[in-house]
Amino acid sequence: MGNVYVFDHPLIQHKLTYIRDKNTGTKEFRELVDEVSTLMAYEITRDMPLQDVTVETPVATAKCKVLSGKKLGLVPILRAGLGMVDGILKLIPAAKVGHMGLYRDPDTLEPVHYYSKMPTDIGERDLIVIDPMLATGGSASEAIRSLKELGAKSIKLMCLIAAPPGIERVRKDHGDVDIYVAAVDEKLDEKSYIIPGLGDAGDRLFGTK
Repeated sequence: MGNVYVFDHPLIQHKLTYIRDKNTGTKEFRELVDEVSTLMAYEITRDMPLQDVTVETPVATAKCKVLSGKKLGLVPILRAGLGMVDGILKLIPAAKVGHMGLYRDPDTLEPVHYYSKMPTDIGERDLIVIDPMLATGGSASEAIRSLKELGAKSIKLMCLIAAPPGIERVRKDHGDVDIYVAAVDEKLDEKSYIIPGLGDAGDRLFGTK
């Protein structure tokens, strides 16, 4: 069964408070999401494997470490996931970015898949699926299923805020996928919005209603 990691770093928790605040405007909201994404990327890459190399410094030879193993791929779920990509790329600029288009049908609450564009070597990359909100878990689960169908073998899920039903759904459908979040909130309301949450992440990122 996949693990759930909740990042309790003080900087992440501090910035998340202002992300939640309804009085935070679009510009500041976007900047805060970008900053938290960078901090989360620092934590989510903690277990990346290293290998030994030798380099010449200006004064001597040094035995050092560089990253080894698979290359990374980022897969934001459109559209809100886009708001977290740049923050991660600041730390991992060589990562390739795929895009997964899903929306939740307002009547059935089930995910509808409308777009997918992935790197050609998806099976050779460690993928991080990105979505600010993990509410029912339907969209995330469908995105992961689709990636596996395309040949992905190593997938992590990264969200700002999750609700217990979303975590349970992903762990049930994809027991091999670890989940990384900044906070686990109380519950979902009757419209499947996370409570207390932060509202609609896409609308707040892009200034839409």
